[in-house]
Formats: sequence, structure tokens, C-alpha cells
Amino acid sequence: MNQKPLRTLLLWILWAAMAIMAYTLLYMDSDVWGFVRNDSSRITWLILILFAIGLAGSFILAIKLTLETMIAFQIEELTRNGGLKEIAGRRYRFAIGRFFRHLKATIEGNGQPEIESMLNVELASYQRMSHSTEVIGNLLITLGLIGTVMGLTLTLTGLTGSLEALGEDQELLLAGLRQAMAGMGTAFYTTLLGAVLGGVLLRVFGQITEHGYDALYDKVVHTCLVNCSADLKSTAERDMRFLASELAMLGEQLEELQPIFIASQEAMGRLRHEASAMRQQTQEENRLLRENIQLRQTDARLMLEEIKRLRAFNRPWSLRLRHLLGSSKDDDQDSRS
Repeated sequence: MNQKPLRTLLLWILWAAMAIMAYTLLYMDSDVWGFVRNDSSRITWLILILFAIGLAGSFILAIKLTLETMIAFQIEELTRNGGLKEIAGRRYRFAIGRFFRHLKATIEGNGQPEIESMLNVELASYQRMSHSTEVIGNLLITLGLIGTVMGLTLTLTGLTGSLEALGEDQELLLAGLRQAMAGMGTAFYTTLLGAVLGGVLLRVFGQITEHGYDALYDKVVHTCLVNCSADLKSTAERDMRFLASELAMLGEQLEELQPIFIASQEAMGRLRHEASAMRQQTQEENRLLRENIQLRQTDARLMLEEIKRLRAFNRPWSLRLRHLLGSSKDDDQDSRS
């Protein structure tokens, strides 16, 4: 197995082991943790908390850079003979995988990619994390100096109280001396912790991750310029490949739209059939309606005739006799004439 991708993580672990060994040999017998627990200024607590945050961030960054470097080595092996087409269909995670996907998409779009700019954008989060580790280291040194000033202030305050109590109050004198010694301890330990944890340990951890970032950057740029140079160069073959990819994409879209067209034709056929059925149904309903109207008209005429007959039948006998006489007179006049 190639050990180069693991260099950043191995160096980080090696430096952490050396720091633990140095602490074991030099400071195990000293009561550092006892002073930290009894520190009234709490600056040492703040220094240790910030150091833990910086240490965790540096370790996470080392792991991520190691994984990214492993992916970069894999892509270098794949693209050594066939270029970017060898990684087609592969889904790599993390920033390097996104970079090569975006690079391939830019080339397929007939664009001119800016390799360094694209890579800086993808790896910007790692650069910020590495810079944050350095900032925390500098902050620890600053907190150590602040603790030194506070410790000297406590020392001067205790000495002042001791001088005032000299020859008068023995207990007050001892209390002032204890305060002065505690102040000296605060000044010493805060300076020691700030300088060692921030100025030495975190600074070296930051340099390890920074070198890992630079190595990853150089590896990806080397892969692009050497293995993928044919893909980056604008040639007639690349233009034809771009045209072929566009045609293939168009064919795929047409194939995807074909079922939709067939479904639309079937839907239109059903719509025509339903419209024809509705038209036939409407014509039949109109015919039945006309026949119904004619029947109603015939019934109405029959009812009128029936009403006339009933009215004529229900007249009084005098009116019917007068009507008959009037009818006979009219017949005589017609015969004379």
C-alpha cells in the first residue's frame, strides 16, 4: 500500500506522541494540574479549553486531508492513460471528487476551466480550518501574556499587603506572602501553558496540516496538467467530442420524451372518441326531444278538440235549440239566394 497519502496523519500522530512523551518526562512530577484546579484567575482553564478546541480541529483536518489525498492518488492512477474519461461514472466524495466532476462538466460544456481557481474554491474550507488552528495558537500565547500580567499584579498586591503587615500582624503577613506566591504561580504557569500549547504544539500541528494542504493542492494540479492535458486543450477532436456528447444527450432526452408523446397520442385518441360519442349522444337526445315535442303538440291539439266537444256537449238545451234554429235560418236564406 502506498504510504504517501497517509503522510499528514502519520506526522500528526507522531508529533502528538512526542508531545505526550515530553510531558511525561519533564512535567509529570510537577503539580501543574493541581495549580490549574486551584487557579483563581481561571486563565489556565481558558487556555486548556481553547487548546482542546484547536487540537480537535487540527485532528479532524488531518483526517480529511488524508482522505482527500487518497482520492487524489486514486484519480491520478485512473487518469494516467485515459484522461478524464476514465473517471466517468465514478462518484467520489469530498472536495477532490467535486472538483473533478466540475472540471469534467466545464470541459463537456466546451468551456475553458481555470484549474487553480476552481481548486482554491473547493479547498477553501480546509485552508480556513488550518488558519483557525494558527489563530488559536496565537491566542493562547496572548492569553499566557495576559496571565503573566495578572500574576504579577497579584504578586505586587500580596507583597504590598505583606509590607504593610510587617511587624504588626503575622497572619496578615503570611496571607500576603501566599497571595504573592499564588500570583507568581499564575504568571509562571499561564506563560508556560500559553507558550507550550499555543506557540509550540498547535503551531507545529498547524504546519503539518498546512503542508498536507499544499501537497494535496500540488498533487491535483499535477494530475490535471499532466494526465488531463489532452482534455484541457481546445482541439477539433474535443469539439467533436463535445458535439457527440450533445447529440447523445439530445437522443437521451428524445428517448425520455417518447413515452410522453405516445401517452399524449393515446390521450388525444381517447378525447376524440369521447367527443364523437358525446356528439352521437347529443344527436340522439335531440331526435328524442323533437319527437317528444311533436307528441306533446299532438296531445295538445287532441286536448283542445276534446275541450271543444265537452263545451259543446255541456251547453243548455235552449242555447242549443237557438243555435239549431239560427243554423236553419241561415240555410233558408242561402237557398233563396
